[in-house]
Order: sequence, then C-alpha cells, then structure tokens
Amino acid sequence: MMAIPFQKGLVETGDGLFAYLQPDGGWGWSNAGLITDSGESLLIDTLFDASLTREMLDAMADATGVGADDIGVIVNTHANGDHTHGNGCCHKAEVIASEASAREMSELPASQLAAIMAQARAMGPAGQYLVDIFGSFDFTDVEEKLPTQTFSGEYSLTVGDKKVDLIEVGPAHTAGDVLVHVPGDKTVFTGDILFIEGTPIMWAGPVANWIAACDRIIDLKAETIVPGHGPITDIHGVRRVQDYLRYIDQEARKRFDAGLSVRDAAHDIRLGDFGSWGDSERIAVNVSTLYREYTGDTTPPDVVQLFGLMAELKQ
Repeated sequence: MMAIPFQKGLVETGDGLFAYLQPDGGWGWSNAGLITDSGESLLIDTLFDASLTREMLDAMADATGVGADDIGVIVNTHANGDHTHGNGCCHKAEVIASEASAREMSELPASQLAAIMAQARAMGPAGQYLVDIFGSFDFTDVEEKLPTQTFSGEYSLTVGDKKVDLIEVGPAHTAGDVLVHVPGDKTVFTGDILFIEGTPIMWAGPVANWIAACDRIIDLKAETIVPGHGPITDIHGVRRVQDYLRYIDQEARKRFDAGLSVRDAAHDIRLGDFGSWGDSERIAVNVSTLYREYTGDTTPPDVVQLFGLMAELKQ
C-alpha cells in the first residue's frame, strides 16, 4: 500500500472507494468513508456535528458527483456521536447499525451532550477538560437520525457491483462495534477498533474481544485499512493496537492484584513508547473498564469522575 498523507479531506483509496480524514485524530476528529459503484453509494459514518458533516458531504459531491441526497445507505460502525451525529444530513439514506449500537445511540442524544457542555465550566477540572476536547464542536447543530435497519453478527449488501460485508466484533470499544469490509477492493473500514497514533479508549470491553477484533482485521488480508481515528494504516498498525491492549491489560491486572485503586493504577502505569500517542490520559478509562471486567461489575462507570481523572493525568 502506498503511504497516504494524513491530511484533512477526501482521498480516493481505490476504485470508487474514498476515506475522509480529520487530523489530528484526537477526541471527536474521526474518519469516515464512501463506497460508490454503478450509481449507488454507501457512506461509512458521519461526523460529530452537522456543519462538519455538511463540509464532508460537499467535498464528496465535488469529487464524485454524489450529493447528500444521493447516498442510499449509511453504515454506523458504532454509537459514538463523532460517527453518527450527521446521519440526518443525508435525508434519503437508510441507516444500518448493529442492534447493540442502535440501543446505545439512543442513550446520549446530542441535546444532552449540548446541555452538559453548557454547564461544563462549572464542573471543575472534568468540565474544563470537556471544554478543551469538545469545545470545537457544535452539539446544538446536529442532524441526528437513528438506525432504520439493524443486524447482529454479520450482514452483507451490495453497492452497485461491490459486495460489502458488515462484521460485528463488539462489544469492545463500545457495545456494538462493526467492521465494514469491501473484499473485492481489499479494503476495510474499522471504526474505532483502530486508533492509529492515538490512544484507544475502551468504554465497553472485554479486552479479549478487542484483541480478537484486531485478529479479525488481520485475517481479512486487506491492503487498505481505514481506522476510526488517525492515518490510514496496514497490518503493522493493527498489531500495535493489539500490543497496547495486551500491555495495559497486563499492567492493570498487576495493580489490581496488588490492591491499587483505579486512580493510583492509572497514575502508576508507565506507557513507554505508547506514551507518545495522542490522548494518553485515556488510560484512566481503560483501567476503570479493566477493573470492572476483573470483578464482573456490570454497572456503568462514573463518567464525570473518569473525565476528572483524565484531566488530572493530562496535567
């Protein structure tokens, strides 16, 4: 695979396949994809707010002639808003997601996120951290659209003559992560199973599922791998994500067995080479999720507390 520069905008990765990239790949700056063939089109994910999504759709229209209302299908790789909040910008599109993602999508509407951000400055360090990472996005300008079709396991469809396989690999990053594989073009869009040059964040787990999801990507033998965040990558990038996941599992388990708290463990773990990745403070969420996995605790985490811990680690 030729190296593709990590620059903002649309890049053609194959015959009728495109990736839309958003540096620096940190919080909210997600990638998306477009598959076109024989007058049909499928969009893989939208962006964090409507204005960003409209900018992306305009770039796609300029390059391909496929306008927002020409897109027949959107596939959401998972439920996070930076991959779904622009769904409604494509008024005629069906929206496909895993059943687990569809359930999760309805739990945190953009209106609730906007309300949280409006109060963020009064929330102390956690709130300031939210402003720092999400202040560039306008959650009052969102065109949401929930899935119109769901599946579990695997689901295949066609875009013109191109076969597209949807492969559910969650729960991992979130409850219902999905890979989008275009076998004829040796391309896979991974959603947030892959963060490249950025720190993965494990909201759901278990960690073994995420590691297995990386193995599934490797087994597809794709030549072009488009991550949810960061530059287009190859098998080496997939293996590095696995390395990170295995490492933090080992390190968190040691500290769990030694009786350290989540906070103390997050401060204590040395990230080594992984510390150069963006948003390394996400170790706080990852340790919290791993600790809950170790104890079988299925209660939701205290998200405000975790954002406060990330703010502490960021300093």
